[in-house]
Amino acid sequence: MILRAAARSAAFALLVSPVISAPAQEKPRALEEVTITGITPLQDATLPIDEVPANVQAASAHRIARGTDLAQFMNRQLGSVAVNEAQGNPLQADVHFRGFVASPLLGLPQGLVVYQDGVRLNEPFGDTVHWALIPHSAIATIEVIPGASPVFGLNAQGGAISIRTKDGFTAPGLRAGLTAGSFGRRIAEFESGGAMGNRFAWFLTGRRFEEDGWRDDSPSEANQFFGSLDWRGAADSARMEVALARTDLIGNGATPAQLLAGDRSAVFTRPDQTKNRLGLITLRASHRWSDTLAARGLVYRRASDVDTLNGDDSDYEPCEDDPGFMCENESERALDTRGLPIPSGTAVEGATLNRSTLTQDGRGATVQLEAARMLAGRMNALAVGASIDTSGMNFGSATELGHLDDTRRALPGGFFVEDSRVALRSDTRNVSAYLHDRWAVHERIGLTLSGRYNRTDVGLRDRRGTALTGDHRFQRFNASAGITARLSQAVQAYAAYGESSRAPTPVELTCADEDAPCRLPNAFVSDPPLEQVVTRSLEAGIRGRQGSLHWHLGAFSARNAHDILFVSAGALTSEGYFSNVGATRRQGLELNLAGRALAERLDWSLDYTYLDATFRERFRIASDHNPAAIDGEIEVRPGNRLPGVPQHLLKLDANLALTPRLSVGANVLCSSKRWLRGDEANLTAPIPGYTVVDVRAEYALSGRLRLVVSAENILDAHYETFGVFGRADRVLGAGHDNPRFLSPGAPASAWFGVRLAL
Repeated sequence: MILRAAARSAAFALLVSPVISAPAQEKPRALEEVTITGITPLQDATLPIDEVPANVQAASAHRIARGTDLAQFMNRQLGSVAVNEAQGNPLQADVHFRGFVASPLLGLPQGLVVYQDGVRLNEPFGDTVHWALIPHSAIATIEVIPGASPVFGLNAQGGAISIRTKDGFTAPGLRAGLTAGSFGRRIAEFESGGAMGNRFAWFLTGRRFEEDGWRDDSPSEANQFFGSLDWRGAADSARMEVALARTDLIGNGATPAQLLAGDRSAVFTRPDQTKNRLGLITLRASHRWSDTLAARGLVYRRASDVDTLNGDDSDYEPCEDDPGFMCENESERALDTRGLPIPSGTAVEGATLNRSTLTQDGRGATVQLEAARMLAGRMNALAVGASIDTSGMNFGSATELGHLDDTRRALPGGFFVEDSRVALRSDTRNVSAYLHDRWAVHERIGLTLSGRYNRTDVGLRDRRGTALTGDHRFQRFNASAGITARLSQAVQAYAAYGESSRAPTPVELTCADEDAPCRLPNAFVSDPPLEQVVTRSLEAGIRGRQGSLHWHLGAFSARNAHDILFVSAGALTSEGYFSNVGATRRQGLELNLAGRALAERLDWSLDYTYLDATFRERFRIASDHNPAAIDGEIEVRPGNRLPGVPQHLLKLDANLALTPRLSVGANVLCSSKRWLRGDEANLTAPIPGYTVVDVRAEYALSGRLRLVVSAENILDAHYETFGVFGRADRVLGAGHDNPRFLSPGAPASAWFGVRLAL
């Protein structure tokens, strides 16, 4: 099994391995090797774990196939990963790693960067990550590389998730699979790969996911396609990839706690629909002049469209002084698109339908030169590179007044509010240069240094006026350093320091005014400037191997300066604004064990994380619906814990081969309590901790046909993973006065699958 090392590496990227093969006399250590594809954005390398000053976790396609989606797999199988099911949809999860998040939802302080074969997947508009667009069946390996790493560029504050896809050389043959079971879930996938000699190869895969959803009125579907062509020469290689995806996801979000108590499948208002379309084409090439000098390059074009339709409660009501017309805030008349007052009536009272359209067109290129030479008699490996990424985005949104039917579905009333309409053009350009150097200063000691200069330009053009127009520039040089020391043949220590930064995104820059909160993702206001977030991290650990047992113990600490937080404000649960709230810190301990037993028929692992994620400065923020707020505000003090992040996380996993054909497995996930969003001051009761148990079994009918059965949450635990404050009484009646809104975890479920390999 892969050694789960621990502790995050700000300098991770630094000390990973020689960029070019070392001379023959420098043989790899006795520790097992792990494939790392993200030493730099372009590099591929197979390295022993003792080359990396970080807790790198890696998983292959076989392990990933245990989960029906990528986020669920990481939540169950990878250490220090926690998931918030804020939307109640498995394909729209918030993935936290050591307290940093990558999510498809606007409004979270995104702090993880995701790469697919060297292409950055974070969306330019808000740095969000749409997990449903990643081609699940094309994944060959996934690595989670912790630490504030400059080499991975913007957003690598908590680390990087690097995905490498399959090719026809390494994944030949034809495979297909079908899965069906609870919640009306159906999954169909195929893949085909092959090679012509050792020069040319192809790979194709497609996947369709659809389900009715376990919550009311929550059907979803996701379609993915991926194809690649590879050519390899004696000193050259080239690869072309095409990825296409289309999704239609319903995520009905958090539900009032009192409503949830009577029906865990209930939703508050609906629909909450997101449609995604993706097209990505990538060209990669490499050339090797000698064993010590090589170059790589990449160009890509990525088009991503997102359409949303959200049915919400309404803060528009009949005017206090003239009930014949609709007003916002009781006295401010709402005007339609013709500039006329909107007449009141049952068709336009009680609901809003918020629509948005976002088109994103990104392109970029990266070049990298790699050289290896002897320095003071020891091997030194250097990679230098430069990249440019540009994006053009068009965002439009509108709010239509409507009403709720008996099922709390928002129905249109035919009047659009003029003041809510947004038409925004945004252009971003990120230019960077980086280096990564590793020097084996001693046969037992390796040093690494990395650095990256980033300059980000964000231009905003308001197509309906000038309120949103602005130009912003952010630039910074980040550095990192790391060391590994082999204490014995089987024990090694490491330490690392790293820096990373995150420039405010267009959505944050246009939603930063506390006097005019936005309704994500549908409305923006004028743009007070935001500072870029700078992360500095430290970590150290010791790891080793005793027979088949791999172990690791490490500590980490990351401090954010000028952290950006979405502050809850306004009448609705989705309203608020972005603000620099000062320093935050995420520090903790990781214990990782993995091994084999029973004549290597049993694979097992244990991952424990203690995470202390806190605010480090005092500030006051709006939180209108927090019952402990004073005049609609709460005071956050140093030491208050960040919302949505568990302090303790324990994962146990085991897989036993009962016979040559039959294997069974189990997974246990234990998470401690989490604070609600809007309770950054920790004034109210947190969401309780929970334990979830999953089981699985696999039987080989023949060498080509396998049956797979999996069951999740077999104890049918009732638990929640996310919470926020809001008002339910205006929709549900005066008896629903509890302001807590919660997102429940899925109940007990089971699926049956068939896998065919030819």
